Amino acid sequence: MNILIAPGAFKHSLSANQAADSIARGLKQALPDANLTVLPIADGGNGTLDAWLAQGGTRHTITVHDPLMRPITADYGILPDGKTAVIEMALASGLELLIDNEVNPMKATTYGTGELLQQARENGARRFIIGMGGSATVDGASGALRALGIKLLDASGAEISHGGGGLSHIATIDTSSLDLRWQDCEIIIASDVENPLLGDKGAAAIFAPQKGATKSQIPILENNLRHFAEIIAQQQGRDITGVVGGGAAGGLSAGLMAFLGGRIESGIDLLLKHNHFVERLKNTDYVITGEGQMDEQTISGKGPIGVARLAKEHGVPTIALVGGLNVHDTILHENGIQAAFSIVDKPMPLDVALANAADLLERAALRIGYILNMTTS
Repeated sequence: MNILIAPGAFKHSLSANQAADSIARGLKQALPDANLTVLPIADGGNGTLDAWLAQGGTRHTITVHDPLMRPITADYGILPDGKTAVIEMALASGLELLIDNEVNPMKATTYGTGELLQQARENGARRFIIGMGGSATVDGASGALRALGIKLLDASGAEISHGGGGLSHIATIDTSSLDLRWQDCEIIIASDVENPLLGDKGAAAIFAPQKGATKSQIPILENNLRHFAEIIAQQQGRDITGVVGGGAAGGLSAGLMAFLGGRIESGIDLLLKHNHFVERLKNTDYVITGEGQMDEQTISGKGPIGVARLAKEHGVPTIALVGGLNVHDTILHENGIQAAFSIVDKPMPLDVALANAADLLERAALRIGYILNMTTS
């Protein structure tokens, strides 16, 4: 039996690599003669860098600034071609870098993400794959752009403050210090988010509450993003307000499109192509995928569904192991997942489930292995 193990991360508990290893351990106990191939996945969110480097490449650690401009270390990757950089924005500008009383998109900045981009370019990268998930920010990429040399100035000629709260003060965008070599770079935004920058489904309305915005701050952030977009249109001649996916990572996507010519591509589709997923399916009997919470967002194009849909096209059934299951089985089945199972085997507090996720996942994989063994007996 040939089984392809391709889970995403289990948020707050297991990386995609750790999840894959847990599933492999469980399956091997029940199916000692099975051929197991481990292929961790990510869709641009948590675990993106690990997933891209799983098949080769180098990891580089540098000092950058976190969402509140404190120095931290963060990684970026260079793929084996030596020219493609993988940037997981959450490693520098992510929500998980902050404790509960620090989350505040009025102040949080993408400056550290810009530092990762800049350093990767200095290291020879000319093609950039940037994962958008897990951000703490709603700053329209203003922080990242400043790290690349763009100056955002108020009416008096001073730099504006960091975060979404400072955008209302922008009067002038000075791009004279932006390195011209960025014009020759390819910027790929790995995201499955279709939300625009502004409006009822925009970055402020939909994502800001997840990043700590109060009810009163949401309209402020919306107006500030609108002001930034208007200044960009007036001074740079680029309209980013209606771009599909421009609201990803609090508008980081829109800003990268406006100033670096970035384009959006499906994060999971990019990764599966890179890892030759279709070729691996030719000799595969089953695919095992998974994630921490399978819900309606999963159906919108998250990693496990990307895996399942592609596997279905090639006649390979997919089984999902998840922490929480909050979507109807029929919908999953229609999208290529033959069956989905929660790894939680008894009532338990969330913190206990998170702490024991590796063991719970291994045991669930063991049970799946016993079932698969029955099909070949």
